[in-house]
Amino acid sequence: MTSPPDQSPRIASIDARSEASRAGRKPSAGVNFLAVHDGFTVADLVSYQEKHNEANGEGNRDGNNNNASWNCGVEGQTDDKSVIDLRDRQKRNFLTTLFLSQGVPMLLSGDELGRTQNGNNNAYCQDNNISWINWENADYELLAFTRKLIQVYKQHNVFSRRDWFKGKPIKGRGLTDIAWFSPDGKRMNEENWRQDFAKCLAIYLDGHGIHSSDYDGSRILDDSFYAIFNAHNEPVEYKLPNRRYGSHWIKILDTSRNFVSEEGNETYKASTKISAAGFSVILLKQPLRR
Repeated sequence: MTSPPDQSPRIASIDARSEASRAGRKPSAGVNFLAVHDGFTVADLVSYQEKHNEANGEGNRDGNNNNASWNCGVEGQTDDKSVIDLRDRQKRNFLTTLFLSQGVPMLLSGDELGRTQNGNNNAYCQDNNISWINWENADYELLAFTRKLIQVYKQHNVFSRRDWFKGKPIKGRGLTDIAWFSPDGKRMNEENWRQDFAKCLAIYLDGHGIHSSDYDGSRILDDSFYAIFNAHNEPVEYKLPNRRYGSHWIKILDTSRNFVSEEGNETYKASTKISAAGFSVILLKQPLRR
């Protein structure tokens, strides 16, 4: 099985959002998306390394040649269960990253159902099975996962803030509204971002640091969250931060297990270790204490 392409969008994304903040634009001014009407669908992003536009009648010359995709080891359709499982996990990873990001999430119709265009990334001229949604073969497990993910997003203001993170201590807590951690449970520094394992990190989001009020003027508070991202192909152990960030954490999402539940029954104490499977995202919740 081949390895995924080395992509490093983090720096460009943060630079763009810093510029937006300086210009006075709010997070809601930014639209985040995985796929649009042009290019690969999400299912094809994890199934095709190359475009397959032969049906368009232009000798496969049309469409973008750079799709930032990874076929997980096999080009196109396959019966290999290990490849199928990895593709399913990657789709969940993409969707989770989309809905945990600040800004307005945009979901291409059919991506929640695993819609494929069989590698065609320029299907504007195809009014047929290539561009239609195949309801008979829809991935209803992925649909259920997406529904639960959207529910988590909508129920928690920390994922849809009206203002940007400040990165400064919250009054009365001494913690910042956002913090980045390496797998050893320590705060990341600038040097950590330049290391290979910057692909393995965790993000702390403090529910007391939303810095907004609701419509009646009351301060908005939320649960706090710890999101673990493991883009390595092997499991990685992550040490949770110390008690300052929370005495215990509840696992409410794990993309390696197709699991999303606000009633998670797995809890972890501060400073203990949790194993994140290769190519997975884990979301932990620290319930709000007023």
